[in-house]
Amino acid sequence: MFYRTAISHLKVWASKKNRKPLIIRGARQVGKTTIVDMFSKEFDQYIYLNLDKPEELKLFENDYSFQELLMTLFLYANKKRNNGKTLIFIDEIQNSANAVRLLRYFYEEASDLFVVAAGSLLETLIDKKISFPVGRVEYLAMRPCSFKEFLIACKEEESLSLIESFDVPEYAHDKLSSLFHQYVIIGGMPEIVNQYTQAKDISSLNDIYDALITSYLDDVEKYASNKSMVRYLRHIINTAFYEAGSRVTFEKFGNSPYRSREMKEAFLNLQKTMLLNLVYPTNSTVLPMQPNLKLKPRLHLLDTGLVNYFSGVQVELMQNKNISNMYRGKIAEHITGQELLTLSYSIQSKLNFWTREKASSSAEIDYLHIFGENIIPIEIKSGAIGRLRSLHQFIDQSDNNIAIRFWAGKKSIEQARTLTGKPFTLLNLPFYMIARINNELEKIL
Repeated sequence: MFYRTAISHLKVWASKKNRKPLIIRGARQVGKTTIVDMFSKEFDQYIYLNLDKPEELKLFENDYSFQELLMTLFLYANKKRNNGKTLIFIDEIQNSANAVRLLRYFYEEASDLFVVAAGSLLETLIDKKISFPVGRVEYLAMRPCSFKEFLIACKEEESLSLIESFDVPEYAHDKLSSLFHQYVIIGGMPEIVNQYTQAKDISSLNDIYDALITSYLDDVEKYASNKSMVRYLRHIINTAFYEAGSRVTFEKFGNSPYRSREMKEAFLNLQKTMLLNLVYPTNSTVLPMQPNLKLKPRLHLLDTGLVNYFSGVQVELMQNKNISNMYRGKIAEHITGQELLTLSYSIQSKLNFWTREKASSSAEIDYLHIFGENIIPIEIKSGAIGRLRSLHQFIDQSDNNIAIRFWAGKKSIEQARTLTGKPFTLLNLPFYMIARINNELEKIL
C-alpha cells in the first residue's frame, strides 16, 4: 500500500511527552488499519488486537485488574513487557465498551506504551452508559486519500514536488489538471486508488465500488436501533449518491414515504459513521460562524468517486475535461469539499457555506474557509467576475476583501469591485491547488 500523509501526524503524536491513547475515527475502508500497520515499523514491538475476533474480544471482557490485563495482552501476543518501544493497536474497539473505558488507564498507569485504537461505528455501538475517557484520549480523523496521496500512489513524485513548491509553474498546468481529473473520476478510497495505479483501467474498479457499498449496507444492522431504522438507513445509502452536493429535505427524502423525523434520525446515525455530512449553512459573515439548523443542509458524501460511480456519471466525466460543467457543477463542488476536509486531521473539522435567504433575493456561497481571523468565501464557478453576484453580496456584508475561486483555468489574481463599488481581490486557483489554499492566502495577506 502507498504512503499516507497521516503517518506524519502519527509520528508527531508518538513524540509527545504527555502522549495519550489515540483513537482513529473514520468510515470503513478509508485505511485506518493499514496506516497503523505501516506506522508499526517505527517500533520494536507491535501488538495487533482485532475485537471482531471473539478470542481477542474476550481479553477485554474478563474481570481483570488493569495490570493483569497488560500481562495477559503481552502473554497472548508472545511479547515481553519491557522489550523496547511497543505499539498496541486495538482495532474495532467499538465492540467492547469495556475496552474503551480501559483506555484511560493506559494513559494513567502505562504511559510508556504507545496505544492506538480504531473503530468505524464508535458512537453508535457503545453502550450509552459508558462514556469516552474524556481528557484521557486524543483523536485523529481518517478520510479518503487526498489528491497529494493520489499522486504518491501514482508515483508522480515530480508532479507532487511542483504542487508543494512555492510557486507552481505555469508549464505544469495541463499535466496537473489531467492528473486531478483522473483523481476526481475514481475518488480517494484507498483500495480503489491502489487498484487503479496497478491496472490503469477504470472498468476494473467496478467490483470494488460494488463491494464497498455492499459492506456499508451490511453494517446497517449493527447500528440500527430497530427494523424500521434498518429500512431508513438502507434507503439513504441507496439513494444519497444521487443527491450529493444538493441541499436536501428530510421529508420523503429520495422519493420515499418516510417522514421528516424518521429520516433526520437516520441521517444523523450515518453522519456518526462518517459516511456522510449534513452541512448546514451560516448567515454570518463574521466569526464565530453559527450554522442555521432551521435551513436545509447540503449533503456531502464520504467520497466523490463513489458518488460518480453510483450516480452513473463516470463515463460523462471521462468525456468532459472541465468538471465545472458536470452535473450542474455538483461534482466540482463535492471534490472541493472533500479536498478541504483533508487539510485537517481534527474530527471537529467541518465544511461551511453561506446563504442569504430573503423574499426579494437569495444568495449562496459554495464554501467558507477560516484563515486566522478571516472568513474567506470560496466559489467554484467559471465566467466573468461580474457574474459572481453571491460573492459580491458576501464581500459587501463582510469586513473581508479577499475571495477565492477554484476553477479549471490557471492561477491568477484579479483586482475587482463589487456591484456596489467595494474593492476586493479575487484569487483564482486551479482545482489541483485546493490543498494549497493556506499557502496562497499567506502570500497575499
